[in-house]
Amino acid sequence: MGETRGFKVYRGVVLVVLGLFVLIPLYVMVTSSLKPLKDVQGAFTWWPSNLTIAPFVDMWKTVPLARYFVNSTVVSVAATVLSVALAILAAFAVSRFKFRGRTVFTTTVLSTQMFPGVLFLLPLFLIFVNINNSFGLQLVGTRLGLIITYLTFSLPFSIWMLAGYFDSIPRELDEAALVDGCGPMGALWRVVLPAARPGVIAVAIYSFMTAWGEVLFASVMTTEANRTLSVGLRQYSTQTNIYWNQIMAAALVVSVPVVIGFLLAQRHFVAGVTAGAVK
Repeated sequence: MGETRGFKVYRGVVLVVLGLFVLIPLYVMVTSSLKPLKDVQGAFTWWPSNLTIAPFVDMWKTVPLARYFVNSTVVSVAATVLSVALAILAAFAVSRFKFRGRTVFTTTVLSTQMFPGVLFLLPLFLIFVNINNSFGLQLVGTRLGLIITYLTFSLPFSIWMLAGYFDSIPRELDEAALVDGCGPMGALWRVVLPAARPGVIAVAIYSFMTAWGEVLFASVMTTEANRTLSVGLRQYSTQTNIYWNQIMAAALVVSVPVVIGFLLAQRHFVAGVTAGAVK
């Protein structure tokens, strides 16, 4: 049954409205980043009368943006690597082995996604403080503490998602690897992971994006020395002025890794859905 003309028109109108809803704020952000500060603070214009790239240069001097960038990169990459590594092992165990408490474990892992992250803020903070008091390990105000915090967000979803990918891979591949002399870990590294590579990449990108843009925990768990980008952007607002053009410029620069990650994730999510269907 073909699409009616009215449905095509309706779909086109909806797509245009949604496109404008997304593109107009992005356009304002780009044009504002290319205006002098006095033009941004003045009457709004759709096209800048004085184009300048000074905000993209000054944004590195107004605040220590480079340090924030390094902090965000270290924390996000470390959280991603740990999340993917732990999720692979846990998801493989859930997918390939039967053990007591398996259903309870998977249900508990998935149920953690039902609660808003703010509920974990105070408990995590108190746990970190008690660890410092008992063992002398400083976690509050350090990169390590922030990495552990982000693991609590990304790891449950990563386990659940990778377990689904592993379930879609035929078990006959594992059995063939065992016949050839591989152990369970050998089958994981040589057979299962290559087949589930799109899923692993998608999980890695999800973990990175989660850590890169998080604000609430980063504002509580960091200090000036290890502040991340999402919190550091607030430093462009001072008691005497707000550097709107530099905020827009910095926001564009900060968004580049996230946009690239989303584009990559979109392709790999589609590939991951069909990865287990082909022998």
